[in-house]
Amino acid sequence: NLEQCRALAKQAVEQGAALLSLPECFEYMGVPGTGDALKAAQPLSGPLMAKYRDLAKAEGIWLSLGGFHEAAPQPEEKMYNTHVIIDKQGALVASYRKLHLFDVDYDGGFRESATTIKGQEALLVRDTPVGNIGVTTCYDLRFPELYTALRRAGANVLLVPSAFMPSTGEAHWHVLLRARAVETQCYVAAAAQAGRHNEKRASYGHALIVNPWGKVVCDLGAEGNGIGISEIDSELLADVRKRMPVMEHRRSEVISVQVGDAGERLRVVSAL
Repeated sequence: NLEQCRALAKQAVEQGAALLSLPECFEYMGVPGTGDALKAAQPLSGPLMAKYRDLAKAEGIWLSLGGFHEAAPQPEEKMYNTHVIIDKQGALVASYRKLHLFDVDYDGGFRESATTIKGQEALLVRDTPVGNIGVTTCYDLRFPELYTALRRAGANVLLVPSAFMPSTGEAHWHVLLRARAVETQCYVAAAAQAGRHNEKRASYGHALIVNPWGKVVCDLGAEGNGIGISEIDSELLADVRKRMPVMEHRRSEVISVQVGDAGERLRVVSAL
């Protein structure tokens, strides 16, 4: 997968992108029920992440690595599903461990919690080349309070790298991503796994970029590899928020989104 990611990074640089978002399980797609992904997990300080850091530096591009199999410290016999942000110098800026684990009974059933530990905090990375990014992963998409909290913390771009199942993707993928964009008035970029991976796993595809008005400005379809590019239009962002100031209209005295531990469960990291 590294060489495939390298090719995509080169394409992104050629097209003028400042940041490339890769999907959940970008480095390895396991076979459900076999434990192979857990066996392949490495710490963020390990040799595999070092190769992706070298890739970012070699190509001079920021990377959003959405869904790396991060080995948990011993004696845990599980891993974390970790979304890593790397700058164009190859520095690991921040990492986010997926909060909401995918334990569902569609497409043959899936129990992410069997091998994965829940994360404990949300993450906003400020001052990147594309603005302030809210860092999330896949199933997080179904929990709008997370995205509201990220918008309140200053997000203008929300990243949702994913490997959505075919049936849930067909039913909900586009509408959920557009809803998160509309309600937060942010750009939403969702890199996505696509097609058949093995005998037990397939993904819906349709990597999307949605603007703050809820318009889909990029859809890569159901099959194949590729990249989609969108500029972050700061004037559109400001105009949507000015003409419909939903954050000012929130009735927090009636219904409030609370971040745990007096706000400490939402970590803010500056890329400067």
